[in-house]
Amino acid sequence: MDLLDGDFFGYGSLLADEERKILGKVREFCRTELAPIALDAWIRAEFPREIIPRFAELDIAALPYADLHGPAARRLLTGFVSLEMAHTDPSLNSFFGIHNGLAMGSVDLCGSDEQRERWLPAMARMELIGAFGLTEPHGGSDVAQGLETTARREGDTWVLNGEKRWIGNGTFADLVVVWARDEADGGVKGFVVQGDNPGMTATAIENKIALRTVQNADIVLTDCRVPEEDRLQRANSFSDTNEVLRRTRGGVAWGATGTMMAAYENALAYAKEREQFGRPIAGFQLVQDLLVRMLGNVTASLGMSVRLAEMQDAGEARDEHAALAKEYTTTAMRDTVALARQVVGGNGVVLDYGVAKFFADAEALYSFEGTREINTLVVGRAITGHSAFTR
Repeated sequence: MDLLDGDFFGYGSLLADEERKILGKVREFCRTELAPIALDAWIRAEFPREIIPRFAELDIAALPYADLHGPAARRLLTGFVSLEMAHTDPSLNSFFGIHNGLAMGSVDLCGSDEQRERWLPAMARMELIGAFGLTEPHGGSDVAQGLETTARREGDTWVLNGEKRWIGNGTFADLVVVWARDEADGGVKGFVVQGDNPGMTATAIENKIALRTVQNADIVLTDCRVPEEDRLQRANSFSDTNEVLRRTRGGVAWGATGTMMAAYENALAYAKEREQFGRPIAGFQLVQDLLVRMLGNVTASLGMSVRLAEMQDAGEARDEHAALAKEYTTTAMRDTVALARQVVGGNGVVLDYGVAKFFADAEALYSFEGTREINTLVVGRAITGHSAFTR
C-alpha cells in the first residue's frame, strides 16, 4: 500500500505488514464505496444507511477492543483507519467514531463483564449502532458540573428526564449511552437506552453547515424508564465519563489530520493544473508558500498523532497529552483548509473542486470533543500547576 501524498515524512511506514493490509482494505473501501456517495449524501444531509453492512464487512469496529477479534490493535493502526476515513469524508468518519469510539468505548470502559458480552459483539458486527448522549442544550464545556439530565431509581428501574443536544447517530441508533445525574447521590451515571424506548424522542438538527451527513439529534427524555441491568455498572462519576473522552480525543486528532491532508492534496493537484498568466499556478512563489505551510501543518499534526498513539499504547498518555493533540491538530486543520480554499480561489467556495466540503466540515471538528479554549486550559493547568478554570 502506497503512502498518502500528504504523508511527507512517511509515518505510514511505521505500520507492520499485517496492519498495512488492514489499512489497504479500508482505503479501498473508502475510495470505491464511500467516495462515490459522500458528496451527494452531504448535500442532501442524509445518512446512507445502506452503507452500514459494507462497513461491517471490513471487520474493523472490533479493532480497539481485546477479546472481540483477538488482541486489541495498536492505536497507530486505529488512528490511520480514522485518518483514511476522514481523508475521504469527515462525516462518515465521525459516524464511525461515535459508534466505535464513544458508544462502544463507554460500554467497554464502564460496563460490567456481562454488559460487555451482551452488547459489544453485536456492536462490533455493526448489527447494533450506538450513540453517545452527553452534551445538553445548556451544557457543553461545563457539562461536568452543569449536567441537568436526571436519573431517579424506582426499584429495579431508573427514570430519566432531561434533554440532550448534538447527539451524533441519535436519529437511528439502536443504543444510546445517556449520561445523567443521580438525584439520590449527585453522581453522574451512564445508561444504555434502547433506541425504541417510548420515553425517548430524537429529532434531527437541520440546517447544519458542517458534517451534514452525520445525523445529529436533539433528544428529549420524558419519564424514560431504563432497567437497572442497562445501567453501566462501572460508571458512577464524571471521572468515569472522562475516561471515555480521554480515549476518543486522540481519535479526533487523527480525523483532523486526515481532513487537512485531503484539503492539501486537492489544493496541490489543482495548483498543478490551473493556469494563470500562461503557466500553472503551482509555479508561483506565493502559491508554493501556501502549499508548504499546509504541508507543514499536516506533517506536524500527523507526527503528534503518531506519538500520542504510542504513548496511549504504552499507558503513558495523560489528559493533557490528548488535550494538546486535539487543540493543536484542529487549529492547524482550520488554518490548512482555509489556505487550501485560498489556493483554489473562487472555485474553492463550490463543492465541485474537492476543498469546500473539507473547509466546512473542519468547523465542526474544531469545536467538538472539547473546544480549543477548554483543551488549552487542560494543558495550561498541567504545565503550570495552576488551574485557570472559572468556577
